[in-house]
Amino acid sequence: MSFEESIWGKLLSFLAVFTVIVAAIFYYLENTDSAEFPRMDVPVLEESFRGKNKSCFILGASGETGKVLLRELVERKLFTKITLIGRRQLTFEDNAYENLVQEVVDFEKLDDYAAAFQGHDVGYCCLGTTKAKAGTEGFIRVDHDYVLKSAELAKAGGCSHFHLESSNGADKTSSFLYLKVKGQVEADIEELGFDRFSIYRPAVLLVDRQERRPAEWMARKFLGALSSVFPTAMSIPIESVARAMVANTLIEGQKKVEILENKDIYNLGKMGGK
Repeated sequence: MSFEESIWGKLLSFLAVFTVIVAAIFYYLENTDSAEFPRMDVPVLEESFRGKNKSCFILGASGETGKVLLRELVERKLFTKITLIGRRQLTFEDNAYENLVQEVVDFEKLDDYAAAFQGHDVGYCCLGTTKAKAGTEGFIRVDHDYVLKSAELAKAGGCSHFHLESSNGADKTSSFLYLKVKGQVEADIEELGFDRFSIYRPAVLLVDRQERRPAEWMARKFLGALSSVFPTAMSIPIESVARAMVANTLIEGQKKVEILENKDIYNLGKMGGK
């Protein structure tokens, strides 16, 4: 055997071992325990929920998750009133969105807009940015300060069920800024004492973003192919996150504070699909 053949043989052996290890890790992640949810008769639950004449607000309706969540809520007609709270007015071509209420606020002066958060039964927070886009201080201000202040005003305004889109790996003790901030805002909102607080920790979101994030685009392409074999190990379709939020709204009698990890979100999203 030549030197070149020996090198190629060793390389192929290394790749084979590496592939087996990676597959084993993904298999483990895919088969970890997840939360158990009651069986759902979605049409019956939706009809019952509509009869309660509840209202909701959405923070971050212009973002990727927020847009899909809004579409789900509008199409299902679950709430008598949907309010979008954001920094700018959104425009919609579909007449189905014509009855939305929009509250334009200055997030730096949220106390001046307390009225926008009053009178809602359910609140959905899909607000967030990135360090690359906003810088370190800007990221903390949006993902922690804006989110927490909004939750405080929502609680004071009568909101009983608050949904927070967080992140896989969120941990207030993490050495990584992104995960630390996500974990800290989770803990701070929990202290507010909502009747029900639902935290969603999705992995990499599979969605074609309008804004350019090259590294995330490459990750999505790789994980999109991987998801056909391991659908919950490392990624999740953004539709699954939105549908899980909707389905979880319909379920009563859950824990006061609940954390839904990626697999939980995926499973609940499947159950709550139309």
